[in-house]
Amino acid sequence: MLTNRRKEMAVAASLVAPFVLTFVVVFLYPTIRLVQLSFTNAPLIGSGEWVGFDNFIRLLSDRLFLTSLKNNGYFVLLTVVPTTAVALGFALMIRRLRGALQALALAIFFLPYILPVSVVTQIWTWMLDFQFGVLQPVIEFFTGKPVSVFKNPYWVMPTVAAVTIWWTNGFNVLLFIAGLRNISKDYYEAAQLDGATRRQLFTKVTWPLLWPVTALVLTLQLILQLKIFDQVYLLSSGGPFNSSYVLLLMVYREAFQLNHGGYASTIALVLFIIIAMLSVLQFQLLRAGGRR
Repeated sequence: MLTNRRKEMAVAASLVAPFVLTFVVVFLYPTIRLVQLSFTNAPLIGSGEWVGFDNFIRLLSDRLFLTSLKNNGYFVLLTVVPTTAVALGFALMIRRLRGALQALALAIFFLPYILPVSVVTQIWTWMLDFQFGVLQPVIEFFTGKPVSVFKNPYWVMPTVAAVTIWWTNGFNVLLFIAGLRNISKDYYEAAQLDGATRRQLFTKVTWPLLWPVTALVLTLQLILQLKIFDQVYLLSSGGPFNSSYVLLLMVYREAFQLNHGGYASTIALVLFIIIAMLSVLQFQLLRAGGRR
C-alpha cells in the first residue's frame, strides 16, 4: 500500500513539475526581480544601488507618468464597456442566424482577432492615411476636411480605441455566443407562454443568465486595455504631444531607450498593482451585482 502511494505521488509530481517549473521561471522569478529592481537605480542590464522608495516618490512628481496614467484611464473608458456592448449586440444578431450563414458570420468577426498587431496597424494606417486613405472621405463628410487622425491630439486615442475594438472583438463575440447557447430554450418558451415581449425576454431572461459571461468579458477587457502598448507604439508612438502616451510605452522608454532599469521596474510594478486591484475589485462588484 505504501509503495503504491509513493508511486502515485511520484507520477503526480512528474506531471505537475513542468507547469511548476515554467511558472517559476517565466512568472515568479521575473516578478521577484521586478520588485527588487524597483527599489534600485539599476540600469537595464547590471546591478545598481539600493535607493528605497526614491523611485516611487519620483513617480508622484513625474508629469509624463501622470499623463500616461490619465491616458490609460481614458483608453479604458473608450474601450471596455463599448467593446462589451458591441460584442453582445453582434452575438445576439449572430444567434438568429442558422447553419452555414452563422458559421460564416462567426468566421468574419473572428478573422481580425487572429491577425498580428503589425498587420492590423498597417491596414488601418493605410485606410486612414491623410492623403489617400479610403476612410478619409467619410471623415471629411462629418468634419468638412480631411483629418490626420494619428497626429491630432483629439482624434488619436478614440481612433486607436476603434482599431482595438475592431481587432479584438471577435473573441468577445465567441464568449457571448457560448453563453447564449448555454441558456435553455425552456426559459424562453415559459416566458413566451406568460406573454413576455421580445424586450422582456432579453431583460428578464437573457441578461440575468448572461451576466456571468458579461462580468468575465468586462474583467478580461479591463486587464487587456490597461496593458495597451502595441497599437499605440505602432500607430502614434505616444504622440502628438504625449496625448496617446501610456504606461507601458513609458516603461519601454525608460528601460530600452534611457537605460533606467530600476525606474522602469517601478512603473511596471505600479501598473501591475493597479491592474490587480482594479480587476479584482471590478469582478467582485460585478459578481455582487449579478446576485441581486
